Amino acid sequence: MPRREEGGNITVSRHLAEAAERLQRASALIGQVRQGPVTCENQNQWLAALTDYCQALADIQTYNNESIHEKLHELAGLVGLRKFRSSG
Repeated sequence: MPRREEGGNITVSRHLAEAAERLQRASALIGQVRQGPVTCENQNQWLAALTDYCQALADIQTYNNESIHEKLHELAGLVGLRKFRSSG
């Protein structure tokens, strides 16, 4: 079961791991479909896998940025700096 933060949210590291798994699955599917014959069905599967790959990559970037933001807040608190303004 995924680790959960206070309030029941899945942790950023878990989101990253899930997005990385989706990226690997999409990459594998892209490779499989490219080995098949050139048909409309295979092209549709390739496009769907490519879309999944791009979405997973975008999610990884978003979660990495969120993780960095959280770490900056934590570091600021540890060294006694004032809190950053919320980005949301």
